[in-house]
Amino acid sequence: MWPLGLYKSVVRVLFPLRQNPVQEVAAELFGVSQATVSRRWNTLLPAVEKVLAGHVPGPAEASAGRIVLIDGTLVTTWDRASEGTRMFPGKHRDTGFNLQIAATLAGDLLAVSEPVPGSRHDTFARGQSHFPEALTEREKLGDLGYLGTGMHTGRRKPPGRERSAGDNEANRSINTLRTAVERAIAHPKDWKVLATRYRAPTRFPAVIKCHQDGHSPRLPQKGLVTPP
Repeated sequence: MWPLGLYKSVVRVLFPLRQNPVQEVAAELFGVSQATVSRRWNTLLPAVEKVLAGHVPGPAEASAGRIVLIDGTLVTTWDRASEGTRMFPGKHRDTGFNLQIAATLAGDLLAVSEPVPGSRHDTFARGQSHFPEALTEREKLGDLGYLGTGMHTGRRKPPGRERSAGDNEANRSINTLRTAVERAIAHPKDWKVLATRYRAPTRFPAVIKCHQDGHSPRLPQKGLVTPP
């Protein structure tokens, strides 16, 4: 029943999380059938998540005394005809999920939200993630996409006028600080399952949960990923 054995079966589950190969390729490398690869994935992926859950601090604890940077990123997936419009953001001209990333000023990853369809705005995705509740007592910085959320953001150009010197200086200061969140976004994307086009959108939330160990803390609230 378990031709690979438990250890190799777990390795076989972790391998596609890191490298994102098609199942036929994984089967060839491990010397088993594609059906065996699929069964191990479906059986052990939830088990890996449960075993590793709880080994990282919660976001409130991890961010204590820190300013939190928040930004969104698109993680591409294959298109599905029934989901194409919802998954396709005009800004990126590609299909995928919107992930909200919370990070420190040092670029350390604090949290990754549960994915929402890529067509949804960052403000909506942030609200769905419950970041406001998880990080309620923290000073937070975001880009202009988060105007009106209570976060510290830059200032838009007034209609028919140029920004004042003070506004320009404030925007430069905020943008300089926010570069750290781009480094934090790069951490989860060093796994090819997020850096390349994932093939099974319906399973994507579970993949997000399981790949984050060592990158971000556990977020137990509704609407937030609970990484292992």
